[in-house]
Amino acid sequence: MRVKIWLAAGLIALAGCDGESGQGSGPAANGLDAAAMALRAAASDPRAARFYEARGWRTAWTRQSEDELNRAIGAAEQHGLDKDAFLAPIRQAAAGAAHDAALSLAALNYAEALARGRTDPARIRTPYTLARPAPDLAAGLAAALDHGQLAAWLAGLAPQDEEYRALSQAYVEANRQVAAAQGNPPAALLARARTLAVNLERRRWLERTPPATRIDVNTGAALLTYWKDGVAADSRRVVVGEPGRETPELSSPLYRLAANPTWTVPRSIEAEVSSPAAMQRHHMEWRDGWIVQQSGPTNSLGLVKFDLRNDEEIYLHDTPAKSLFARPDRHASHGCVRVFDALGFARMIAADEGVLDRWTEALDTGEESFVPLPHPIPVRLFYQTAYVDNGRVVIVPDVYGWDEDVAEALGLPRRARPAAPAPVRDLGP
Repeated sequence: MRVKIWLAAGLIALAGCDGESGQGSGPAANGLDAAAMALRAAASDPRAARFYEARGWRTAWTRQSEDELNRAIGAAEQHGLDKDAFLAPIRQAAAGAAHDAALSLAALNYAEALARGRTDPARIRTPYTLARPAPDLAAGLAAALDHGQLAAWLAGLAPQDEEYRALSQAYVEANRQVAAAQGNPPAALLARARTLAVNLERRRWLERTPPATRIDVNTGAALLTYWKDGVAADSRRVVVGEPGRETPELSSPLYRLAANPTWTVPRSIEAEVSSPAAMQRHHMEWRDGWIVQQSGPTNSLGLVKFDLRNDEEIYLHDTPAKSLFARPDRHASHGCVRVFDALGFARMIAADEGVLDRWTEALDTGEESFVPLPHPIPVRLFYQTAYVDNGRVVIVPDVYGWDEDVAEALGLPRRARPAAPAPVRDLGP
């Protein structure tokens, strides 16, 4: 019995990238023999055309390398991918040039799925500004074939970190249990396999060597990790956007700390606090046509704001609503990221960046002031519903329903989206 019985029976093969096809007529086609012309006609995908153009429109595959490709793609399950999506076009291709071109396209499609994801995150979710790998796969395929290292090249394209391997092993084990259920697997087991496949894909979207010093916020789990020189120096709970006001997936530098910040109320919620009584209760005033909340411990940003540079007006900050950090579901903000013990975290960042004295002085003034960081710290905001904690695979609820967008893009069967939890009505961003 096939392991992936929960997958759709027929998956659409990967589409080619946009761009020039490499096909042509007239002088550019002169000088090619019949075999080269046939190969040029068969290589309609622009990536395959670039691959063959670089090798002078000569065929690329031998029986040995074709067998090696079939074996490599046969291991697609380890990555939460369906091998038939890559192998079917080979089986359907005619002999000769069409078969050679089909092999090259299958190799490039599988290589792209491993190297940077089978789907394009920017087409699934907007905005999406996280860096994505962009290797030269046509040149890599040519070198791998020339040196007889196709399997090793393909295997090295996927993420090589321990977390990816742990998620991969968990996915393979889930599929083994599905097969053992003999056609009647529990719904929870199918859901687990689906979630793992989706999150393996998300990890393939990410750059392989992120900055050694950075801040990662997993908005699916509402957790922050501070990496210092390649070591996870700190981890803490955060509160992120509620459904309908989701925290976007961004890469954005932390460039300064704001002590005792004021808060300019967005137009979208201005009506909720514009009465004189509400403004007095929340220590607000009109400034240049905007409602501004004064500095202080009851300010919606708390006593520290971590300023990020992005077009979405997303940042990290303190909050007076401390009780939210005790909730198991911490999707309760209006989109920004509230940090547990934000003052302690700000002190840690300031000390590591050599500006602790300036930060302490700024905080002690009680007035809004800013401390630039000498070296901006990259911050990545991403949504992952399966991750590894101390060697253990953890799966959290898909609060945003974003897993379904990725699953459908991967060709998995549609299923009902989770109902959004009731929103938490508080004032802060």
